[in-house]
Amino acid sequence: MSQIKLPDIDKSKVSELQKRVEDHSASLMDIVNEIIDPYCKDLDRYVTFIRDCLKDGENPPTNEELDDFCLNLSTLIYFAGGMCEQLGIRDDISRSAYKEVYHTARSEIKSGTISDKDSLAELQSQAELVTNICYNRAYKIMKAKVENAQELLGSCKKVLSRRMSEFELTHIQR
Repeated sequence: MSQIKLPDIDKSKVSELQKRVEDHSASLMDIVNEIIDPYCKDLDRYVTFIRDCLKDGENPPTNEELDDFCLNLSTLIYFAGGMCEQLGIRDDISRSAYKEVYHTARSEIKSGTISDKDSLAELQSQAELVTNICYNRAYKIMKAKVENAQELLGSCKKVLSRRMSEFELTHIQR
């Protein structure tokens, strides 16, 4: 069996490209975070609060704290879920804006090959594409946060149920 020979890779070129990717992605993440923050800052703060409570291994959350986690998480998930759908609408609108600019630019180019026309239209609609990417990522991140908060809520409920079952069992055995 023969091995595939990979071309020699210029590591300095790869490092330069990595730096450019990191720089551009950092800029885009700043934009995405600006979009997301008003929608999920309360949920983020509360999940951070829960995480901090759980870090104290010597003092696990009390039943009252678990009740509080369940009630507050449910409320925050309710609002964050609605806001997530608002982001979905913005994602749809930004995608439509990108397609409109792309297709308008594409239809106005009268000469050149199909590939040339596509390339020029892509260049002319790049700002709309980047905007769409930001809204799309913001929607996906927000959706993931809501889903993860729902998982956390489910875990809190399970712990609370287990504790109640243990309490009932010890109460019956007395």
